Amino acid sequence: MTALLTRGGHEWVPDYLVAIDPDLCIGCGRCFKVCGRDVMTLKGLTGDGDIVELEEDDDEEDIEKRVMAMSDPDACIGCGACARVCPTNCQTHALAA
Repeated sequence: MTALLTRGGHEWVPDYLVAIDPDLCIGCGRCFKVCGRDVMTLKGLTGDGDIVELEEDDDEEDIEKRVMAMSDPDACIGCGACARVCPTNCQTHALAA
């Protein structure tokens, strides 16, 4: 892999978002707000631990809490902005394979 450089010529290694732990995520949306690439979206976590789409007509009793989930992981550029604003450290980041 060719080294990536910042505008100032410093080496930069992307650290891609690869997972979000729904047990740790509080659904605050801070990561979503700083990501300009639509990598994540807000979803619902059921009592059975299933991550489901949120619909306006959903029965909220089925949703235990709202969590962030990966929607387009291939859009991540590895900038790390989401990790810097996450209050629960619920994200896993890794170098490209």
